[in-house]
Amino acid sequence: MADPKEPEKGAVELGTPNAAPSTGTMSTRRLRSEDYNDYSSTDVTPEGSPPGGINGFAHPESYQRFGESNGTTWYQTLIHLLKGNIGTGLLGLPLAVKNAGILLGPVSLLVMGVVAVHCMGILVRCAHHFCYRFQKQFVDYGGAVMYGLESTPSAWLRTHAVWGRRVVGLFLIITQLGFCCVYFVFLADNLKQVISAANGTTNDCSPNRTVEMTPTMDSRLYMLSLLPFVVLLTFIQNLKVLSIFSMLANVAMLVSLVVIYQYIVRDIPDPSDLPLAAAWKTYPLFFGTAIFAFEGIGVVLPLENKMKNPQQFPVILYVGMTIVTILYISLSVLGYLRFGADIQASITLNLPNCWLYQAVKLLFSIGIFFTYAVQFYVPAEIIIPPLVARVSERWGWLVNLLLRVALVSVTCVLAILIPRLDIVISLVGSVSSSALALIFPPLLEIATYYTEGLHPLVIAKDIVISLFGFVGFVVGTYEALVELIAPAATPMNTTRVMMQ
Repeated sequence: MADPKEPEKGAVELGTPNAAPSTGTMSTRRLRSEDYNDYSSTDVTPEGSPPGGINGFAHPESYQRFGESNGTTWYQTLIHLLKGNIGTGLLGLPLAVKNAGILLGPVSLLVMGVVAVHCMGILVRCAHHFCYRFQKQFVDYGGAVMYGLESTPSAWLRTHAVWGRRVVGLFLIITQLGFCCVYFVFLADNLKQVISAANGTTNDCSPNRTVEMTPTMDSRLYMLSLLPFVVLLTFIQNLKVLSIFSMLANVAMLVSLVVIYQYIVRDIPDPSDLPLAAAWKTYPLFFGTAIFAFEGIGVVLPLENKMKNPQQFPVILYVGMTIVTILYISLSVLGYLRFGADIQASITLNLPNCWLYQAVKLLFSIGIFFTYAVQFYVPAEIIIPPLVARVSERWGWLVNLLLRVALVSVTCVLAILIPRLDIVISLVGSVSSSALALIFPPLLEIATYYTEGLHPLVIAKDIVISLFGFVGFVVGTYEALVELIAPAATPMNTTRVMMQ
């Protein structure tokens, strides 16, 4: 990876919808570096030996993760961890609880939160193990998987260990482009609702007020209308500019969440009619949405590496993820209690059509729009530089822009093909997030420590977690595709006025 002391090789802290970029400018030279193969995060994450050489790690007591004076404090690390785990998936969790049940949903969210944090801890521990074993200053997600395969007793796995890094990179690309697809659908749904209710929008925010919706174009046409603006946004390759957009997005979404919370805690109806556990066929949709929300494992290693005092990171991880889990459970339960069976794919679509909450929808949409460029940065850095390197420098800039147009267009087309926000979130979560957050880390622990003697109970635990993730991957993907092909009578993300 790039040396942290070289500012021109900086990159953004990414891995989840709300991760913020660090300063710097994108360097094609850095992207072509053979040492920069894994993009489980694009943070500044050194992978080579320290400046003083390998002898600096000759003894365990001299081993340090990245305890330099310019590292982040515990507070800054906590903020980045929260930003890296709180994204658009949060707004879909009330519908996820509907798909699981008012009792089973929160309990399942709690269990998934505990398992997700445990898997993050496994990844950090295995990375530390390989840092000390190979005398490296930093090992990223893909590198840890590759070294783990090299440590197995299987000769075939050792020979093909490099595919571990490539598979992690592939799933990261799928995850990040999946986020981008979600953003297109989210923007289209919210803009359509705001425009449809524009003529009837007043200052009266009474939930019982009926608003007549003006017919407007299909949400897929809104996606096409947004495409040119999103393409222009992704042409911005200066990370200092992207960091400004990321900050604006975070502020916009934070203000929106505060307003949403103050609305849903009022006038909660009698919840006795809500089922404690929903039908089993909808539970896989819950799984996909929930793991989509919890998939922040890509930011864990970079954040730990950048701390002034990395020894504090385990406490920060558990405190931060506890806050995230409480936020997820509270918003999902309160949102489902407030809107009941009428809860939609994004809770913003349930807000009243008065100017205050219309502004919230627009504010959150602006935040998501800017976040698109930040999320797009990761797959763009993986895919574009190798292709640009194949052409002369004279045409490199043109090929770069054309590839960006093509990638953004692909996410737009996929969103048009899957125009249901709840389904695209569940599908992305089931396909890619489950692999990165649940399936790979336990298998990595087995591969890393098996030859050194691993307790049978630990092996059994890891197998159970990986099987849970794999079953969720298969069943969640299947049910999402079935719902997409043969949807229920009333789509769950239909844009309509909510009256309680």
